[in-house]
Formats: sequence, C-alpha cells, structure tokens
Amino acid sequence: MPNVDLSQTGPRHRGSRWPVLLGLLVACYAVAVLGGLASADAGDTYNALDRPSWAPPGWLFGPVWTVLYGTIAVAAWLVLQNPQRPARTAMTWWSVQLLLNLVWTPLFFAAEEYGLAFLDICLLLAALLTTMVLFTRHRMAAALLLVPYALWVTFAAALNLAIWLSNT
Repeated sequence: MPNVDLSQTGPRHRGSRWPVLLGLLVACYAVAVLGGLASADAGDTYNALDRPSWAPPGWLFGPVWTVLYGTIAVAAWLVLQNPQRPARTAMTWWSVQLLLNLVWTPLFFAAEEYGLAFLDICLLLAALLTTMVLFTRHRMAAALLLVPYALWVTFAAALNLAIWLSNT
C-alpha cells in the first residue's frame, strides 16, 4: 500500500484554509463598502438627527465596524474548518444575518426609514443569535467571536429605536 499523508488532503489542508478566510473577509468588507455607497452622506445625516445623550460620536462607527466585520469573517472561517460537521445551516444563518446587516444602512441613512430599519435590526439580532447557537455546535470560539457583534447590534437597535422615536 502506498504511503499517503492524509493530513495534506481535504478541508484541513493548510494551503486551502487561507483562500476561504480571504473570501469571507472580502464578503464581510463588501457589505461595509456597499452599505457605505448606499449612504454616502451618513455622517451628515447622523449629525443632523435628534439623538439621545448616550449616542456615540459618528467617527466611532467606522473603527468599530472594521473590527467587527473581521471577527464575523473569522468566526465563519472557524466553523468551516470542522470537516466532521456539515456547516450548511450555520452558514445559511450567517449569510442571512450578513444580508440583514447590509440592508440596515440604506434603510436608515439613504431612505431615512427608521421604523423599517428598526425592524431590520431586530431581525438581524434574531438571525445573529441563531447563528451563534449554530456556531456553538461547531466551535465555541466561533460563537464567542460573535459576542461583541451581538452586543454592538443590541446597542445599535436601542439607538435606532431612540432615534426613530425622537425623529418622527
């Protein structure tokens, strides 16, 4: 029987890991770019809103989202590294939450539909929590990487609601 090194085949092959991570990072940061294109004047819009006293300054959102999108991608990548468990359902929910994330920015800033944006962010939070539960079944670290994102989305939902109620 020939000597076959099974560690160099399949999804665990070290060379095949990095393109997947890169693709996930591209997907996440594409959401950021598309959202930004849909709301080019987001800073001016945000500053013009009647905001609660606890609202963060507009400049904070860019750095926070830059980090969060990276952790969202790495979390998915960790799930995909486990070849023993099919990840289709978990990755479907991951994709749903990312799509809802993408939809929020144009709803809130471009359309100024604060109520619809609030509905979207609530659905996003539900999809994210579902994703986290499913990620836990694959790899706890993947779910834990999404905790800061979940906390930020919860905060953003409260801020969205406060802005909606103050600006209608």
